[in-house]
Amino acid sequence: MELRRDVFQAIADPTRRAILLLLASQSLTAGAVASNFDTARPTISKHLQILTECELLNQEQQGREIYYHFNPKKMKEVADFIEPFRKMCDDRFNRLEELLKTQKNKRNGK
Repeated sequence: MELRRDVFQAIADPTRRAILLLLASQSLTAGAVASNFDTARPTISKHLQILTECELLNQEQQGREIYYHFNPKKMKEVADFIEPFRKMCDDRFNRLEELLKTQKNKRNGK
């Protein structure tokens, strides 16, 4: 049985989130990614492996180099999961804002 890594565990790590942000704007090799961090290259390689296993990154062989690409489709799945919670929070803040306006108007005699 193949174990699948959980995408939410993958994005919970701050270094992996930073890697995703870096690769969202450009494709890079593992060495180029590692050069942006004050971390050992094998550590960055492990992060890249985890992100690839979660399908947040895709790999493309170009000659002897492997380039890592951000996978926006997989990130959309994450965003779609989070959206109802964001909407719920927005609704609560909107209700709170209305309540505060009502209270302010009552104090000001409006």
